[in-house]
Amino acid sequence: MQRPSQKKSQILLGATAASALALALLAACGQALANETVAPPPPPQVTVAKPVSEPVAQFSEHAGRFVATKEIDVRPRISGFLQEVHFREGDTVEKGQLLFVIDPAPFQAEVDRSRAQLNQAEASVKLAAGQASRGESLFKAGAMSAEEFDRRQEALASARASRDAARAALRANELSLGYTRVYAPISGRISDTTIDPGNLVQSGESVLTRIVALDPIHFEFAAAEGLLSGAGGPRLTGNEEVAVMLDGEDGYSHIGKLDFIDNAIDPKTGTIRGRAVFVNDGSFTPGQYGRLRVLTPAGEPSLLVPETAISTDQSRKYVLVVNKENVVEYRPVTLGQPHGDLRVIRAGLEGDERIVVNGIQRAFPGAAVSPQPVTSQAAASTPNPG
Repeated sequence: MQRPSQKKSQILLGATAASALALALLAACGQALANETVAPPPPPQVTVAKPVSEPVAQFSEHAGRFVATKEIDVRPRISGFLQEVHFREGDTVEKGQLLFVIDPAPFQAEVDRSRAQLNQAEASVKLAAGQASRGESLFKAGAMSAEEFDRRQEALASARASRDAARAALRANELSLGYTRVYAPISGRISDTTIDPGNLVQSGESVLTRIVALDPIHFEFAAAEGLLSGAGGPRLTGNEEVAVMLDGEDGYSHIGKLDFIDNAIDPKTGTIRGRAVFVNDGSFTPGQYGRLRVLTPAGEPSLLVPETAISTDQSRKYVLVVNKENVVEYRPVTLGQPHGDLRVIRAGLEGDERIVVNGIQRAFPGAAVSPQPVTSQAAASTPNPG
């Protein structure tokens, strides 16, 4: 029989041998793993498409507001007490329509007085003419001195001058009497009455009301200076067709004509003033805001890419391009107007690039990818799966 000490020694020897065997096995496995080569993952797949080149009608959009072609403050030409109002506030009035009457009585009195003075002056002319005629006969017969003859001729000239002055005074007073009736200087919509009947109005100072012309009507806006050269859209020349969309509308249904481009760029804003004219069927009111689209027919072909291919880096727009080595490149672009599911690219592309249209989240500048080509039209009609 073995003693307990001998049995314990045998157990310890067995455990040591087992540990050594396990360490040897682990070392052999580690060496085998070290000798093996780990294969890298394949490049991610992305869908690419080349830009489409086709003629596209160009347009640019601008915010602005409608303004009246004419806007007039109605003021009296004479001072007096306002007597009558002959319109309803807010109505449309016609040019020449009677609007106000200022008390004509004082002015009628002045006309009557001037007419009497004219009659008196004409009588004086008649008398002086008779005396001058008789004096001429006497002077030729030697019965009148030259001094008396000259005096009678001078009296006739003075009487005629007085008559002319009386005529001018009568005409002035007749004008003042006529100005007691205030007529609409233009056709348009009239505002409210600012002075009630019975109040004194001052010549050239008091504003009785205001009239704005409604048809036609202008739309004023400010455009970036690049539009003068066509760099930011269709080149403005001052005769393009335009369309307006009002607040709450979903389309540019009101058609007009560009009729004015200012002669200088505002150096503070880098914009230039433009103006369009529209026939007003009652849809537009001065001061009303809207968006204007300047239209030009399709001309030279434009480059278009799917909207899904365009990303934003802060304020910059860019697309991802796959080069010949299947490496992704960052390409800033300048956008034009939308065209269906595509977008016009004004600058940044040559036209033969392979644009990443799907799988943008798996593509990074400088990384290799596995491109799968499709057409831009097909990419535009397919949702981007990421």
